[in-house]
Amino acid sequence: MSKSNKDKEGDVPTTGHSWDGIQELDNPMPRWWLWTFYACILFSLIYVILFPAVPLLKAATPGLLGYSTRAEVEKDIQKFADANADLIAKLEAVELTPEAVMADADLYNYAVQGGGAVFRTYCAQCHGAGAGGVQAQGYPSLLDDDWLWGGALEDIYYTATHGIRNEDDPDARWSEMPAFGDDYLSPEEIAQVVQYVRLISGQEHDAALASSGETVFLDNCAACHTEEGTGDRMVGAPNLTDAIWLYGGDVETLTETVTYARFGVMPTHAERLSEAERRAVAVYVHQLGGGE
Repeated sequence: MSKSNKDKEGDVPTTGHSWDGIQELDNPMPRWWLWTFYACILFSLIYVILFPAVPLLKAATPGLLGYSTRAEVEKDIQKFADANADLIAKLEAVELTPEAVMADADLYNYAVQGGGAVFRTYCAQCHGAGAGGVQAQGYPSLLDDDWLWGGALEDIYYTATHGIRNEDDPDARWSEMPAFGDDYLSPEEIAQVVQYVRLISGQEHDAALASSGETVFLDNCAACHTEEGTGDRMVGAPNLTDAIWLYGGDVETLTETVTYARFGVMPTHAERLSEAERRAVAVYVHQLGGGE
């Protein structure tokens, strides 16, 4: 029987729908499609029974096999940790100086590669993927030789461990610049000291204002930044005589800094990272070029 004859009215039941005299036939589904559909249903039921599948309030059903993707990841992590156990032990015990770390080529390579992974995970969000920092937001570049608290390997390790001005670690590095706009200095005195800072940093400035600003600087700023303006790493006071600025050295930004002060915070990583990870990231940052 041809297809045209088979589809004649009466040969196949209809769905009861009709459009412009054309009826919709209720042809049976192809057997291959039905068996595929049933197989999918059976597979789904078996999967739900064997594997985590049904979400509950706090977790999903564990499944009879107890499979866990997190457990698989933990196994992989542990596998590599076991493989690098000797290097990790060496890194935790070695004297934290460039000479001591670099004396063992394998250890140095592990520290740099492992520290790079730690940096990209925990530090790049603020300091940038290339560690160049974000000046407008007060995230310092780690590629130059301008360090608030020192760029020696041990100094970097300490900062990475305890952070800066956070309230979670009692050993965090701490410094606080007063907001001189809060009844300390008048707007005129702030304008004067800003011009003086631009003078000592080798920028264009108003000579008359800068001359008056020297006295303002010596009376209010020299205690931390020193009389020459070269800064004091012991208290985290930056050098104001170079061309490196944490927030910017233009008149508007300097005025804002003097008026309202700055208070950047870096979190502690003492609990977040292991001893070996903190040492590794210190080695990585140190070898980027700005370490001393």
